[in-house]
Amino acid sequence: MPVDSQTATLRGLLAAFPAQRILVVGDLMLDEFIWGKVSRISPEAPVPVVNVTDESYYPGGAANVARNVREFSSHVAVMGIAGADQSGRRLLDLLQAAGIDTSAVQQDAAFSTTVKTRIIARNQQVVRVDRERMPASPSAHAERAIAQLDRIIPSIDAIVVADYGKGFLTQPLADRICEAARAHGKILTVDPHPHTSLSWRGSTAVKPNRAEAFLAAGLPPSEPVTPVLNDKALLEAGRRLRQLWNAGSLLITLGEHGMLLFEGDAAPRHTPTRAQAIFDVSGAGDTAIAVLTLALAAGAQPAEAADLANRASGIAVGKLGTTTVTAAELAASFSAP
Repeated sequence: MPVDSQTATLRGLLAAFPAQRILVVGDLMLDEFIWGKVSRISPEAPVPVVNVTDESYYPGGAANVARNVREFSSHVAVMGIAGADQSGRRLLDLLQAAGIDTSAVQQDAAFSTTVKTRIIARNQQVVRVDRERMPASPSAHAERAIAQLDRIIPSIDAIVVADYGKGFLTQPLADRICEAARAHGKILTVDPHPHTSLSWRGSTAVKPNRAEAFLAAGLPPSEPVTPVLNDKALLEAGRRLRQLWNAGSLLITLGEHGMLLFEGDAAPRHTPTRAQAIFDVSGAGDTAIAVLTLALAAGAQPAEAADLANRASGIAVGKLGTTTVTAAELAASFSAP
């Protein structure tokens, strides 16, 4: 496709993003950032002493996917679990302040909201501290989520699943999501977690990263090979996952090596990264699945949706922290070399 024609197509798809109605389903988290300065090493252990200068909080996990979708469309809802603790209340407040519908979020007093705390000094992550506990009643949560899904699905265009392996997503819930998406003709995209081993057969698109792809395919990890299309181990992982998941398309994200798309009977298609500089990869996968879903819902072909997702994640990795990409930034990428 000529460059001008391709750009016009991408601009047309981006212009259709605001009309898309998206439901994000998955593990909700709160991302906490503690910012500080390091001036000395602790006398107690060979670790830096961080003098805290600021703290900030952002929606994380599936909530960050919803936050990324919200940059492009005001029609976004999120489904998951939050605790009745301070972190859960803060998470819901952040989502509601962003204009994200939280009516399908279950609040459970017996559940501790997952919190990931990153300590940043001199624009570098010093350490990350995770506080999490698996849900005590996953089957009860799944039953309530299925009832909510049946109520919501007629009013949406696409479902995006973000599985972080924290226990909200179960196979009965996954099966119902796949069945409902097929029955109602909705786009269904999945960012899977290999350790949950959930089946998402028949989904529109599945987007693992390289490490997740090898784990899910039951293959040992291997070093990347360039050119990417000569990476036999990666191609075999893709082949196995296509059989396992039976998805319309499979998009494997490869960090600094871009993305690899498997679609139908076509040869695998490699898209090099568009990142100018990789500053922080946290949240880039959330940006990619959000934009991929919006594009497919807007009528994009898988290769066009992958192109937009690749551009968006290339912008995201150039920022620090759990961040989002704006429509203006994505539009500016169309004229970048």
